[in-house]
Amino acid sequence: QVQLVESGGGLVQAGGSLRLSCAASGQIFSVNRMGYYRQLPGKQRELVASVTNRHRTEYADGVKGRFTISRDSTDVKITVLLEMNGLEPEDTGVYFCHAEDFLTEFWGQGTQVTVSS
Repeated sequence: QVQLVESGGGLVQAGGSLRLSCAASGQIFSVNRMGYYRQLPGKQRELVASVTNRHRTEYADGVKGRFTISRDSTDVKITVLLEMNGLEPEDTGVYFCHAEDFLTEFWGQGTQVTVSS
């Protein structure tokens, strides 16, 4: 099993910045891709950004140039950071950390991001 602990998020004005952090522990040796998904009000959960164990990144079209994902690994923990700049009210939603190995997906508890206009 892999445990995901999220931190960060909160309330910010439009144009501001927030940082989300996710720490993975447990059986992390098989974890490949990690990242964040978000669920905006009234919409399905969608990928925001992800990074593989070879540091290959993927971003949703709507966040390219504004969000940056990075990853740092030790023997016992993987930490993923999502730097969000130029936030817009349309980015308001619940952000979920996600990790996957070859067989299973793991999800964090979710953290609220609210961008006021």
